[in-house]
Amino acid sequence: MTVSKRILIVVAATILGLAPASSATAAASPSVPGMGPAWTSLMHGDPESTDSTAFRGPGRGAHLAASSVPGGVCAATFVGSDGYPLSLCTAYAAGTPPQFATPVVTLFHPRTAQVLAQLPLTKGKLLGGVYGFLDDKNRVVVADGSGKILRVGHHRTASGWTLRIDKSTDVSRQIGSDGITGLAPDYQGRTWFATTGGVVGTVLPDGRIGSTRLPRGEELGNGLTIRAAGASVLTTHALYEMKADANGVPRTVWRRSYDRGAARKPGQLTWGSGTTPTYFGPGGDGWVAIVDSAAVPELIVYHADSGSEVCRMRAFKAPVQGTENSPMAWGNSLVIPSTYGFQYPPIAVTGPSVPATAPFRGGMTRIDVEDGRCSRVWETTTDRMATLPRLSRADGMIHGLAYGRYVPGPQQLGSVNYAAIDFQTGRRVVTRQVATAPLDEPLQLTGMIGPDGSLWQGTATRMLKIAR
Repeated sequence: MTVSKRILIVVAATILGLAPASSATAAASPSVPGMGPAWTSLMHGDPESTDSTAFRGPGRGAHLAASSVPGGVCAATFVGSDGYPLSLCTAYAAGTPPQFATPVVTLFHPRTAQVLAQLPLTKGKLLGGVYGFLDDKNRVVVADGSGKILRVGHHRTASGWTLRIDKSTDVSRQIGSDGITGLAPDYQGRTWFATTGGVVGTVLPDGRIGSTRLPRGEELGNGLTIRAAGASVLTTHALYEMKADANGVPRTVWRRSYDRGAARKPGQLTWGSGTTPTYFGPGGDGWVAIVDSAAVPELIVYHADSGSEVCRMRAFKAPVQGTENSPMAWGNSLVIPSTYGFQYPPIAVTGPSVPATAPFRGGMTRIDVEDGRCSRVWETTTDRMATLPRLSRADGMIHGLAYGRYVPGPQQLGSVNYAAIDFQTGRRVVTRQVATAPLDEPLQLTGMIGPDGSLWQGTATRMLKIAR
């Protein structure tokens, strides 16, 4: 799942969640100037959006070590070089005067998970949606509703911790009233941004701003993916490979349309691909992969430089599948979770789905790319992953929160389990209950594994710290 789409889920869950009540540290990445600690500064793990990490996850000793109630839903969590977790959250109500579904930067205690400080931001048209990453000064870089890109630092004072805006860059002239749906640093020290309406731009290290607009009618519901030579942008109609010129203006290198199907599928948020593009393969970024939204979804892998097709194949062997989540990558391998039938809150989705509903049975598949061919290594049909999982290259396991086996009836009742799945075989290695739905509905949100092996995971109501 992508940054922007997750935020919509956050907002929806926030709104619906209120209804019942009223009725060891990581070093900074040397290759990405200005980015914070490697593996813990971006929602998708790294600029290439592999959703992988060099840190071990909780594994067989997994247990709920701590939790807190931050007053909202936290869609993205980062861990700074000082060990402090910071989240981009959508608060139930915040600000002065209080506003509903407000974006809030939240600082947590690294041991107890308790909230240490919060900073409400300007609400935009995306109902509190926020997008960002962690920079090399442990500041959250985030876009708010005022058309500004902010750098929010956390500072210890005599009375405790506080959050404040240390720096801001105004991009409102470039984006107008549009909302930013992607924000990422690149290897040249620029900050890329993209809006729902199709504006793509960069902020250069010297503060200059360059931007361009993609064809009208193509919207962006996905995050940006960065490689050393450019950026990948996926709209509701096509995949773009882009490079920024000397003035920071993004230029299209190639464009490839894809089959978006006849309508939105159940278990997806918009009509189109739900995958943030994933760079992987030769050199770590020689290929780029997406899963389309065709009647029978296909995994498509392109050469990142030329846009020529490497291979494609049916994304899932099982029938009636699809995904709102981005492929995880390791070497020449991709792992794709199925979200077909996942029941998002109605306010989170755009337009009707066909069919209107479907059971969420889950499933996950691994596909390797070798000698110009895609080949399936394994596929499971019972793993009902309810978060976008994280692949650990240190322990060879896929970590996330999952429901139990499918039984007819409500999706969001019963145990929510920490699950670890063997990357090599697809076999479930660990199942440990850590929460209960609907209170802790995972909402297909992304977790973050810190250097100590703890998984920080937001739910509809809490922040969970799942430790070894």
